[in-house]
Amino acid sequence: MKAFVMEAGHFKSKDMPEPQAQKGEVVVKIRDAGINRRDLGLLKRYGDNPEALIIGSDAAGVVESLGEEVTGFAVGDEVIINPALRWETNSDAPPAGFDILGMPDHGTFAEKIAISAEQLEKKPAHLTWEEAGGLVLPALTGYRALFTKGQLKQGDTLFIPGAGSGVATFLIQFAKNVGATVIVTSRSEEKRKRALEIGADMAIPTDSDWEKELEGQTIDLVIDSVGGATFNRSLEVLKKGGRIVIFGATTADNVDFNLRSFFYGQYQLFGSTMGSREELRDMIKHIEQYKTHPIVDRAFDLEQAHEAFDYLADGKQFGKVVLRVSE
Repeated sequence: MKAFVMEAGHFKSKDMPEPQAQKGEVVVKIRDAGINRRDLGLLKRYGDNPEALIIGSDAAGVVESLGEEVTGFAVGDEVIINPALRWETNSDAPPAGFDILGMPDHGTFAEKIAISAEQLEKKPAHLTWEEAGGLVLPALTGYRALFTKGQLKQGDTLFIPGAGSGVATFLIQFAKNVGATVIVTSRSEEKRKRALEIGADMAIPTDSDWEKELEGQTIDLVIDSVGGATFNRSLEVLKKGGRIVIFGATTADNVDFNLRSFFYGQYQLFGSTMGSREELRDMIKHIEQYKTHPIVDRAFDLEQAHEAFDYLADGKQFGKVVLRVSE
């Protein structure tokens, strides 16, 4: 079968053996798979390992065959794959053994995958294949950051530095679904315009004076994945006693901030990553209740995976970038 792999220090397209369902597993024929920033950084971690590893975390497809003792699914079922491995119930942090599909396990950038039936959920009927293929990792990340950690509620004001990522688009949509006000930033005028089109109430330039732009606004919650470039600026506009959730650090892993100002301001700082199966099922109920459609920026064929990676690395996207794997 066709696949996109890491092998001997390179990303490459390669024919790989078709998987077989073992006890408790299901073989899924992949229709569409979502690319995430996590995928871009895997090569550094995998190094020069000569064994080909299929990458990719997100996907949607059709059940092709069942292993022994699988219940709850049948051949022909339309499903989405949960890439959060071995994290069943909501907890303060992931349990020991938690990992993300796509390394060290074979991932979703292939025509088929064999995976534990516990990692499957029924595809929401209102979603297209492209929408479903790139859903879970960014939507689950956003849902946990927004509701489990951030405790967003109706009437709150949410501030999101950076408006174009897949997670950011879900944050905007989910927050508006529950009646919050949403303010975003972006260097791109086009991305600010798109953010307003999908529900953001205000979109300001990233390089503007945030305190001046947000004069009169009360920011209850900041969700930031940019990292060092925006952390202190986010704290400056957050209300006293407000909450800030960090789920990524695309600019810098380390940041200095004034502890005295922090504790006098009574700020609340949370880390977040991915989410449990319990939260995933809550997220699916949410998008079904509000008929939320993920924002898909562009879809590439599997054979164009290199081009898709370059596109995502350049930060050109607004929403999800998806690979079309099969018809």
